[in-house]
Amino acid sequence: MKRMSAALGLVTIALLGWGLRVRAVQAAGPDEAAKPEFYTTKVQPILQANCYRCHGGTNHRGGLSIQTRAGMLKGGHEGPVLIPGDPANSLLVRLIRHEGPAKDPMPMPPKQPKLSDADIATVERWVKAGAIMPEDPQQ
Repeated sequence: MKRMSAALGLVTIALLGWGLRVRAVQAAGPDEAAKPEFYTTKVQPILQANCYRCHGGTNHRGGLSIQTRAGMLKGGHEGPVLIPGDPANSLLVRLIRHEGPAKDPMPMPPKQPKLSDADIATVERWVKAGAIMPEDPQQ
């Protein structure tokens, strides 16, 4: 009888733990970085402050416009700068980390301090989540 009570108690504890874990996952929901609002409120201001001077508006230095997803996927003279879901292989991320190609590291922004670790992490998170942008990003 004691064994049965102990076993029942263990099963109850296990089910409670599982139930709490399921609720925590449901409460967290999908990653906010996969929503267009994450781009417009978190990523776009970083790009506007640090990148648009050379790669936004009518300026497309190196043939690159980063104002649209299509522009980043097309890329510039060095090819695409964005590989959605793969920040480690996205040139955009490597350049803002100052880890560009050995032959031409092109640290971005040029002749400026490296972006903050928090800003780099925000861009990496956005790329990892699929680099989702609204159809027409606010200019």
